[in-house]
Amino acid sequence: MPKTVPALMPIFRTQHQAEILAWLYLRPGQEFTLSELARSLKASPGALHAEVTRLLEAGLIRARSVGQARLLQANRDSRTARPLTELLTLTYGPEVVITEEFGGIHGAEMVAIYGSWARRYGGEVGLEPADIDVMVIGKPARSDVYEAADRAEARLRMPVNTTVRSVAAWQEDKDPLVTTARRDALIVVDHGLKPS
Repeated sequence: MPKTVPALMPIFRTQHQAEILAWLYLRPGQEFTLSELARSLKASPGALHAEVTRLLEAGLIRARSVGQARLLQANRDSRTARPLTELLTLTYGPEVVITEEFGGIHGAEMVAIYGSWARRYGGEVGLEPADIDVMVIGKPARSDVYEAADRAEARLRMPVNTTVRSVAAWQEDKDPLVTTARRDALIVVDHGLKPS
């Protein structure tokens, strides 16, 4: 059964369709099998198959065979590739961009996106998010966090608000902001710290 229309950008047919397009277009030039896509998107290959077929037929993605594997990638030669990539970056891009920009911060045990964007990504219907809220858990240098936020803002063209909390504060869950972040959290970087 297909997932419902995505709350983050309801112009797409289904959440699976939006996730497939975002995964492929925000990783230009990379190829993935259907099984790899399914693992990455936490869906079954069967749940994605029909959407992949539609996207191939529409020319939005392309496939090539290597042995018995069929490798999928964004069709960057499509007339719509550039505006579609821009739209996907503005809507689904935060997960990719925050992962890339915050992933290498020394002392960051975990990075979570929370707030309105994370809730829309999770399916809550509402207004378009105006910013991205990011919580860095660990003992990073604040300057590294601010530099990552600046890079992410430039790529996403929207404000990236950061907070830093210790591992103890995250695990104790007594801070109201931590409670909110834990409720909404889309964990994008995890170096072994698991919510308790």
